[in-house]
Amino acid sequence: MLLAGCAALATGLLPVPAFEELAARTVPVLAFVVAMSLVTELVDDAGLFRVVTERLATLGRGRVLLLWFLVIALATVSTVFLSLDTTAVLVTPVVVLLAVHARIPPLPFALTTIWLANTASLLLPVSNLTNLLAQDRLRLSPAAFAALVWAPALVGIVVPLVLLWLAFRKDLRGRYGPQPVHKVRDRVLLYAASGVLAVLLPALVSGIPVQYSAIAAAAVLLLLFLWRRRSALRWSMIPWRPLMLTSGLFMVVETLHANGLTRFLTGIPGSGDSLPVLLQIAALGTGTANAVNNLPAYLALEPVGSSPARLAALLIGVNLGPLVTPWASLATLLWHERLLSLNVDVRWGGFAVAGAAAVVVTVPLAVVALWLTTRMH
Repeated sequence: MLLAGCAALATGLLPVPAFEELAARTVPVLAFVVAMSLVTELVDDAGLFRVVTERLATLGRGRVLLLWFLVIALATVSTVFLSLDTTAVLVTPVVVLLAVHARIPPLPFALTTIWLANTASLLLPVSNLTNLLAQDRLRLSPAAFAALVWAPALVGIVVPLVLLWLAFRKDLRGRYGPQPVHKVRDRVLLYAASGVLAVLLPALVSGIPVQYSAIAAAAVLLLLFLWRRRSALRWSMIPWRPLMLTSGLFMVVETLHANGLTRFLTGIPGSGDSLPVLLQIAALGTGTANAVNNLPAYLALEPVGSSPARLAALLIGVNLGPLVTPWASLATLLWHERLLSLNVDVRWGGFAVAGAAAVVVTVPLAVVALWLTTRMH
């Protein structure tokens, strides 16, 4: 994909001025992605996610349903503040292993993490790469962005969880025994990494450009690991393949816009912020995300978001909608890789049917919530 983007630039299909404008907009976003990848990898290597999960097992007091609620809280906070990919990559394995060790069916916990990784990723700019791009387009502070989408974001969390409870309520009954406690390798590193994360989370919603906060946190953690555990540092912590794919997608979609895609999308799906129009935009985003992937879907359809409400409807589609196909979001593919490494089998047919049922209910209700709240202003 990156080669295709470079070819478009070299041949003139992507005009240089358009590329320069694209770079000015996306380089800070990509810098944030790199920095947050380092932060989450290093915090995980320090043992924080494992310690938190063990505390959840203790707080669950042997009751499966209470443990599920605690896992919901962990997955939601992780997604909202650290992004959906963090939940898919780092929260999934510790939560699923917790269920396996507790002799609880792991599927409800596995589905909870991936559904929330997608559907809880609407509230803050840092929750999803699509949100960061939308925030840049709207020129909103994190607080103003949250004020725009809080109602559909709440729907995106609550409705899928109700559906999961209805589907797995029998598996979520009963009790589990005491869980083994793993010894912390380096308490200094654990406490220091926890402190860095505690400072970073409010910084990400403070209004300071998020890439600066993330880069500062990554730099501090790198210094800590150079001091305490140099052997843990490796180049693979930087997500090279997703970075190249994302950069290529930016360039290819910008090339399409420069060659008529924007004109084609004009008037689709109508004008104004009425409920039927917002529903059409969300449906278009949902369908496109499941057909290709949520990031190129957002990039391609962004011109449709000619107002804050329309852009928020598009975000509902591309954030809450990618629950049907495996490739609809990178987080789902990463989640599946983690499950395979844990010998947990998920059948894509059942995943798609359950996801489609969730999308059909969640996306329209989220759009209605958006429409009601925007009408009040």
